[in-house]
Amino acid sequence: MNPALPKGRGSLQIRRKGGVKALILAAGYGTRLYPLTKKHPKALLAVAGRPILDYIVEKIARVKEISGIVVVTNDKFFPQFQEWAKKIEDKPEGSGAASDSRSHKPEGSGLAIGSQSHRPAARIKILNDGTRSEAGRLGAIGDIHFALSKETILEDTLILGGDNLFEDGLSGFMEFAQSKRSKAIVGVYDIARPPSAGGRQQMARKYGVVKLGPAGKIVDFTEKPRQPQSSLIATCIYYIPKEKLRYFQEYLNDPGNEYDSSGSFISWLSRKEDVYGFIFKKRWYDIGDPQVYQEADRVFQMNPRCFAL
Repeated sequence: MNPALPKGRGSLQIRRKGGVKALILAAGYGTRLYPLTKKHPKALLAVAGRPILDYIVEKIARVKEISGIVVVTNDKFFPQFQEWAKKIEDKPEGSGAASDSRSHKPEGSGLAIGSQSHRPAARIKILNDGTRSEAGRLGAIGDIHFALSKETILEDTLILGGDNLFEDGLSGFMEFAQSKRSKAIVGVYDIARPPSAGGRQQMARKYGVVKLGPAGKIVDFTEKPRQPQSSLIATCIYYIPKEKLRYFQEYLNDPGNEYDSSGSFISWLSRKEDVYGFIFKKRWYDIGDPQVYQEADRVFQMNPRCFAL
């Protein structure tokens, strides 16, 4: 049964019309990485000396369509995300972050992340989903619904997992999404392609496996199959047009649906209407266990500039 979604916290902010909202999921408890994540959130673990979230936010900030960034976390780790946000906010001008003068509020935090372009910087808002333990978590889909409702998000939405590290920029993905207009888009990666962690098709059993048809349309999506028929897997990078945001509520209305699996949602959605996959060709890591975390840290230290693009 789906857990009850708590009432949101924080004040509603006025935002400009249009654009794309970015939503980063960082409310998990990272139990597979214990003891590293016992008292520290996975999204803030250091890779090559920097929090994972730094890399993700910098890539988002380079997307000109982004009008704001929302990071959803839990009550246990909320103070640490506030501290991270404060450090980003206090970075000197020209270091990749631009600060604003607004103080942090108990409900959330706001700051501005700027790229080196002349566009206005996108503000970041930290949301607290109110949960305190793995047992009480809202799950990926629950947290997406929580953030959409709490922030009254009505724009097209770029959704990323806070534990995804990837070498590609987001410009190609966004261009592909724009070309498909009102269709949902999923970032896809060939996990059997070197130099991915492991480099074996059987590793796809841990993920949602996709088969793409003409023009990138998803013709089959199987969540964590025992015998993968493909090494193409779905990453936690999604573009959901504003017309499709209502489907998160519809999905959660069915108690038989898995609330903690974003892949299950995409599989469900692809059976209702067309969903497309965009293939990321460079390195991608899902920081889900110590081995992958250690490999990502090693590769990032060897190639820091590649992942900062």
